[in-house]
Amino acid sequence: MAHMIDLEKEKEKVILVGVSLSDQDDTLQSLEELKDLASTAGAETVGILIQNREQIHPGTYVGKGKLQELKDLIWELEATGIICDDELSPAQMKNLQDELDAKVMDRTLVILDIFASRASTSEGKIQVELAQLKYQQTRLTGWGTAMSRLGGGIGTRGPGEKKLEMDRRLIKNRIAQLNRELKDVKRHREVTREQRSKSRVPVAAIVGYTNAGKSTLLNTLTGAGILAEDKLFATLDPTTRELKLPSGQSILLTDTVGFIRKLPHHLIEAFRSTLEEAKYADLILHVVDASNPQMDEQMYVVYETLQNLGVTDKPVITVFNKQDKAENEWNVRDFHADYTVKISAKTGDGIQELLKTIEAVLRQQKVAIESLYSYQEAGKIQLIRKYGELQEEEYREEGIFVRAYVSPELYERVRVSRGDS
Repeated sequence: MAHMIDLEKEKEKVILVGVSLSDQDDTLQSLEELKDLASTAGAETVGILIQNREQIHPGTYVGKGKLQELKDLIWELEATGIICDDELSPAQMKNLQDELDAKVMDRTLVILDIFASRASTSEGKIQVELAQLKYQQTRLTGWGTAMSRLGGGIGTRGPGEKKLEMDRRLIKNRIAQLNRELKDVKRHREVTREQRSKSRVPVAAIVGYTNAGKSTLLNTLTGAGILAEDKLFATLDPTTRELKLPSGQSILLTDTVGFIRKLPHHLIEAFRSTLEEAKYADLILHVVDASNPQMDEQMYVVYETLQNLGVTDKPVITVFNKQDKAENEWNVRDFHADYTVKISAKTGDGIQELLKTIEAVLRQQKVAIESLYSYQEAGKIQLIRKYGELQEEEYREEGIFVRAYVSPELYERVRVSRGDS
């Protein structure tokens, strides 16, 4: 038995394939990222192939000549499969498999695979499975039409087609069930959100490209203790933690899923309720990996994704993280942001300045109070202390003088009743 090869332990060796549609395309960088994704998913990249074409080949992704080149490359490098940098149509996938006689994957499949291995909460697992099934569902239909097109030849009837119909039905039922479960989760999330807005604690959503350091920042600020690894998509499940700011007021910080270029639309749909945390936040903390040469492109992807989710008109603090690793001395800028702060979430550098900036942003959304409260109204000061930012309180003979910042809703509840005077 000893001489049997354990295929499980054999690493998949893959060739990455990309199509560059214009000189402006950053196909090479996208493939570099795909290489990281592949290694996160447990595959080793042995080669890279880029074709410059005016458009992606509808049948085989790359053109005929490149296909032959790819065949030779697979043989030379002893690759077990290829990963294409865009989502393949069912037809492209089947044609490539027939032509190359190797495993054919695409960017979406790899990202889904990573998500599946990273999801730990029940919500994360539901979302990922839903995205995977939707991806499979379209692929199944593709195979079905390929079969029926062959007419009544050998291998087109019998259990094959029946099994396909069954798979299709099972997938459909499972998708329906997961959608129901996700609805419950969403309802639960909305209830939590309502409770949060009732308690009037402001919320900051942490967004950013995958691996920019969102989880590390959350850990540094709140001691949350969530997994913070130097990996793509290390965390999937949204974590919300409370942070006490220097002024004594509390803010809730919510971590979101990392963004990435060409993030599969199935995933955006499945994770919509999670990603929409940003939509209901009072401010956005946009974490950027300042040590990454692709920083500008990554910021662009984040803003594009936020726009797709309908997150606009929110104050943004851009946090240029990983200053301990950043070699560039030049001035990093983000024209979309209201404020920028340089920090290292790892060493704690710049964290105090970040906290002050958060307070400054929250203060802009508040009403300033300078009032004298009668002693009968002392209960209102208690509310200010709990939900607002009490800066000064002085006990005088005629009452209590207060200087504070409060939210517009709270102001309505704590303004001095003029009827008494």
